[in-house]
Amino acid sequence: MNVNFEIAKTHLLAKPRQTLIAMLGVTFGIGMYILMISFMQGFNEFLQDTLLSSTPDIKIYNDIKTDFSHSILDEIYDTSKTMNVVHHPKPKDITPNIKSSARIIEDLKSDERVLAVSPVLSTQVFYVSGPVQINGTLSGVNILEEAQLTGLVSKMKTGKIENLLTIDNGILMGHSLANKLNVRTGDIVTLATPNGTSMRFRVVGTFQFGVGTLDNVKCYVNLSKVQQLVGKDNQYVTDIGIKLKNYELATEIAAEFANRYGYKADDWKTTNASAMVSILIRNVMTIVVSFTLLAVAGFGIYNIMSMTIQNKLKDIAILKAEGFSSGDIRTIFLTESVTIGVLGALTGLLLGFAMSSGVYSLPFPKNDFISITHFPVVFHTKHYLFGLAFGIITTFLAGLMPSIRAGKVDPVAILRG
Repeated sequence: MNVNFEIAKTHLLAKPRQTLIAMLGVTFGIGMYILMISFMQGFNEFLQDTLLSSTPDIKIYNDIKTDFSHSILDEIYDTSKTMNVVHHPKPKDITPNIKSSARIIEDLKSDERVLAVSPVLSTQVFYVSGPVQINGTLSGVNILEEAQLTGLVSKMKTGKIENLLTIDNGILMGHSLANKLNVRTGDIVTLATPNGTSMRFRVVGTFQFGVGTLDNVKCYVNLSKVQQLVGKDNQYVTDIGIKLKNYELATEIAAEFANRYGYKADDWKTTNASAMVSILIRNVMTIVVSFTLLAVAGFGIYNIMSMTIQNKLKDIAILKAEGFSSGDIRTIFLTESVTIGVLGALTGLLLGFAMSSGVYSLPFPKNDFISITHFPVVFHTKHYLFGLAFGIITTFLAGLMPSIRAGKVDPVAILRG
């Protein structure tokens, strides 16, 4: 075996430029794979963290469905003898609140899989500041419980969430919405509901989730104040947000809660279905491009090994004439191929790490929607181990067929010319 390895080393060093080109093919393939998977995975994790912080793992709500199949006329006239036709029917007045919400919340808090529960009363409002009026969404919450679901403490741009508990009629406002209204912490804004009621609130802080659909329209106030604004009792809530100890179980637990309580229950993946599709597409694209790069590098090694064997047919014939077996010949050329793969993969990992670090160090363009300072890049050990393993396997397979062909060379036919 030592002799076989010495011969393989001699072949590799005899043409260093050819060996270097083959190694560089693997190096760039692995390096680009590491860069792409680190950046794409980092972006996907950032997006997923944003989605998880902006929406609860599970949301229970009363899914209002308008039913026009029945009319009050059906209760007055015998429908077997007459046909009732109603033009422009109006839906009956249905309240979107969750009945027995207090009982449901207590039951959820006793569930060992649940980390936090937050009752919410959401309503559409108009934010009024001087002549400016903006349509948006107001959420009445118990702010400490809501902060457990959304990580609101880390999202605050100005002020603190505790200010909502100490200042009467306080409001936490989306950072982009506050800029549109040109208000700052301490300013007064008027909130008006579609029903005509209004109330004045003092801005005690601003937050930024990095999601335009939230930062541009959403505000938080104490649950009791929204109940007062819409003229409802202290048991009136429209949603129940739930944070699980393991968010990966949200889909199956949401279905269980829907059956248990008789209300609609959406998990975070369903709520953010379009974003999850984009994550899936990026993952597929990353895998396809990465495998393509590594496959191209493998074909390069295959061509180089085939050319090497073709140029060394006489050497192979002499080795066989001296007593080397077909297995020895295969070992020699497989050793060359795997050596190229290992060296190329290791340098590729270093190149990929360097490029990923360079991208990570780049400052992210400042904007009002995404609150990050640099490009999201992750450095997971499993990506590097996979790149190393795939590089070695690819080069092994690329050198396998040429080495098998080399082992079948007939030395007599070669030496005769």
